[in-house]
Amino acid sequence: MAEITTADRDSLSKRWELLFEHEPPPQIHTALMRRVLAWNVQMQQAGLDPLSVSTSGTPMTSRPPVALRPGTRLLREWQGTTHEVRVLDAGFDYAGQTYKSLSAIARAITGTPWSGPLFFGIKR
Repeated sequence: MAEITTADRDSLSKRWELLFEHEPPPQIHTALMRRVLAWNVQMQQAGLDPLSVSTSGTPMTSRPPVALRPGTRLLREWQGTTHEVRVLDAGFDYAGQTYKSLSAIARAITGTPWSGPLFFGIKR
């Protein structure tokens, strides 16, 4: 936590990229970056998944994700090009690179933030 409160913008940006798998928004204020990153650290220290907890600290209720078995192929046509993703034991393979999430792949394909399961049509 102490690192976050004293880090410069470049260091905060690197932490942000590791956490969210994309660069921080160009206009985001450094103070907001610190708050978001600190909140994430606090949730992890409490043993909670920051992505499944609301800002009030209560668990969000949602349907369990669709289970994808390793070896499954996902196909999506986007702007005239067919994109293929293979499910791995730990992550996803797309265009010769391994990604942690489908959302990161959807973002790589479209250039905008998308829900990966929604983009690939597997969200219930």
